[in-house]
Amino acid sequence: MLLIYTHKVTPRLTYIFRHIFVRILNVEVGFTTKIEEFIGHDGPKFSYTKQPLGSELFIKSNELLFTQGIDYVEVNMVEWGDDPCFFQTNYGGVVPCDIFAASFYLISRYEEYLPHVKDQYERFPAAESLAYQNKFLDRPIIDVWAFKFRSILISIFPNHRDDLTSNKRKFNYISTLDIDNAYQFKHKGFTRNVGGILKDLFQFNLANVWMRFLVVFGIRRDPFDMYKRLLAMKKKYKIRTIFFFLLGEYSTYDKNISAGNSNYKLLIKNIADYAEVGIHPSYFSMKNESKIKKEKEILEQIVNFPVKRSRQHYLRIEIPETYQHLVDLEITEEYSMGYASHYGFRASTCTPFYFYDLDFEIQTPLKVFPFAAMDATLKDYLNFTPKRSFNTMMKLAKEVRKVEGTFITIFHNESVSGSGRWRGWGRLYEGLIAELNKVL
Repeated sequence: MLLIYTHKVTPRLTYIFRHIFVRILNVEVGFTTKIEEFIGHDGPKFSYTKQPLGSELFIKSNELLFTQGIDYVEVNMVEWGDDPCFFQTNYGGVVPCDIFAASFYLISRYEEYLPHVKDQYERFPAAESLAYQNKFLDRPIIDVWAFKFRSILISIFPNHRDDLTSNKRKFNYISTLDIDNAYQFKHKGFTRNVGGILKDLFQFNLANVWMRFLVVFGIRRDPFDMYKRLLAMKKKYKIRTIFFFLLGEYSTYDKNISAGNSNYKLLIKNIADYAEVGIHPSYFSMKNESKIKKEKEILEQIVNFPVKRSRQHYLRIEIPETYQHLVDLEITEEYSMGYASHYGFRASTCTPFYFYDLDFEIQTPLKVFPFAAMDATLKDYLNFTPKRSFNTMMKLAKEVRKVEGTFITIFHNESVSGSGRWRGWGRLYEGLIAELNKVL
């Protein structure tokens, strides 16, 4: 066991140390405030406090893990070898920063509690983040720090190398698919189909008009109907795949077919037989617990089992309010942690973590699964070609593999179809999972 001496054991401290040592490094960790117990421990150990006890491995602590509430925190970036870090210690040790307080600042999304400018969809934008501004958004820097610190522990305690490395984790990939629009033309009803035809005629999109007729009359398969292919690829490449279904009422931002449509219900039931499913709470649910509850109950009635997974439509999360609602609704896995406007690691980790609620200073049972890249981000926000998008995702996956983490992507059935505005994207998804399958 790795023993840590500190002058005070707090919820923040135990939370972040367990994330780093237990969840990332798979190392058992203990805490003590007794100097005698620390000195008598013959295994790997270090002190995390204000002053060193003697000549032990010592990390000078920042006050962040020993305080409560939200206040402005000064952040000055420095370098730790080739890696950025902050909360400099002013002590001539082997680690120039308090990487534990820095990790807590990043993973708790402390900066999102502070005043900031929101984007047009009321989201915390990537450009406002410390990671984006200091060019480490594309790296899971918390995991990088953790691996680097483990190397230091091994060098100081070589006789305990096995204790620190015997339970290495493995690189993992999770493919997630958002079903915002289950079909392009099918099951839309008379009014929406007529409206679609008129819109296409006005825009001189005659190809769409013709395709709509072929699909509606059963001559051609709907372009967005990619479900058999997606399930076949899941089986072929043995990739964990999760489908998130939008079941909100029709609105400017929620344009799926009706949740009451029998064909849509049948589709969901069929997919739930072969893959994991979750709720995709609608656009206006971000601050509205009753909407999430209603949509969750609709999905539960369809699949006939409790729904535990969720991802917000448009990635609209208000921290901590949205997550507090999800906790109350007994959602245990959340997949919205990432940015729509840029790829990378919003919480600076590629390891699923439990949401820490700074309002109540507690670790919640809500496990957050941070994603690294989304198809719409690369195409619509960054104007990347399919080839450049593929290379970007593989580069991110490489960063995750270095730290044996979990790589998560978001695709939509629309992008996998390769039709319409997604022309040229049809082969990207299968190419990506085929490559990742080789290293799993």
